[in-house]
Amino acid sequence: MNKFEVLGIVGEGAYGVVLKCRHKDTNELVAIKKFKDSEENEEVKETTLRELKMLRTLKQDNIVELKEAFRRRGKLYLVFEYVERNMLELLEEFPTGAPPDKVRSYIFQLIKAINWCHKNEIVHRDIKPENLLIGSNDILKLCDFGFARNLSEGTDANYTEYVATRWYRSPELLLGAPYGKAVDMWSVGCILGELSDGQPLFPGESEIDQLFTIQKVLGPLPAEQMKLFYNNPRFHGIRFPSVTHPQTLERRYQCIMSGLMLDLMKSMLLLNPTERFLTEQSLNHPVFQPLRQVEREKSSPASPNPPRSSKRKTHHHGENTVPTRSHTKSSSRRSTSKECSSLPRHGDLHHLSNESFLNGNKPAPSSLSPTLHPKGQYLSQTLNRSASSSKDLANNNLPHLLSPKEPKGKTEFDFNLGPSAKLSDQGHGAKYGHSKPSSSRSQQQQQQLQQQQQQ
Repeated sequence: MNKFEVLGIVGEGAYGVVLKCRHKDTNELVAIKKFKDSEENEEVKETTLRELKMLRTLKQDNIVELKEAFRRRGKLYLVFEYVERNMLELLEEFPTGAPPDKVRSYIFQLIKAINWCHKNEIVHRDIKPENLLIGSNDILKLCDFGFARNLSEGTDANYTEYVATRWYRSPELLLGAPYGKAVDMWSVGCILGELSDGQPLFPGESEIDQLFTIQKVLGPLPAEQMKLFYNNPRFHGIRFPSVTHPQTLERRYQCIMSGLMLDLMKSMLLLNPTERFLTEQSLNHPVFQPLRQVEREKSSPASPNPPRSSKRKTHHHGENTVPTRSHTKSSSRRSTSKECSSLPRHGDLHHLSNESFLNGNKPAPSSLSPTLHPKGQYLSQTLNRSASSSKDLANNNLPHLLSPKEPKGKTEFDFNLGPSAKLSDQGHGAKYGHSKPSSSRSQQQQQQLQQQQQQ
């Protein structure tokens, strides 16, 4: 801690305190989570080590970044990036609900963070406004993995009885039933409602009241969950009042939420966890289409230059200037023919896997490297061998046309379109063959003229 200056306390919890600090050398602001004596308390020790392990596994734009961890005098310190505020403070700023565009952006980012957790078989289990950090640039960060659980570590799904703040707990958690990734999605649905009108969706005062509050909006629990309730010793002798006319989410958020957003919310708040939307279904919901489009545009490579006019200048080979009749055809094919369909175009990005935007990973350049059809030699006629033309080719990410065996200054291209023109079989980025003087179009025409004169 000697290299940090403590500026204040950000928050306190059951396991320790979070401090706002400044690095003395770099002046960087950080948040340091200082745990209680973990060596003496086994529960604290287990929680701290679990969070440390999770955060080292999870690296994603919408998950708070763990910068370093160290131990001093039996206490564990986790150093995080500093984020200005959490969602509770945002809700105070918007007491009647945040603007719809902000709501959509925050929920989209939150689901992306959870998606990355679930891909690593990690369930957060404590998603609530206090654990959602909001930066000055409106970037959301999921934090506090003290209650998180790795599903791959055991087969017993009935993990911990108490997880998640009550208002954001799913029915299966409240009932002590086996659970999985769907519990996180229920929490997202609750947060979506709270962001939209500024009020918690299910503000139960106890576990019993929480279950009843859920039913007052969504209707009676399914038969299997009701059976679990009556068989649970904690709820022995308790009966719910009948709910014949639930409020419904439609009536609750009428004129507050768009139809598409309401549809997503209903899919995340289904009482039966097996029917509830998970992360990939949610991210692909039509309500997020504009945000997916923005991400595709950010991850797409630079667009190739538009096709040039079909009227081409003739190519010069030494002293002879030979017009090529097929230039018009070949140039018109550049944007329409199947031979060029493998070149990266903006539209092709729609067919990339969901993981491309879902994971913030940009497609590797090699994945967009075109596999050229032999007829792709028509492209060679449209290329100018000047230095500026070579620069344009490099910017368009087209395959290299120069043979690695030949120096640039001595390289010539084969413009012969006859059957003898062959493409080297090298897969992606295959090289064009080099021309021989005897196969030039000018020499062929001279031979034809000599034959006609002899006849």
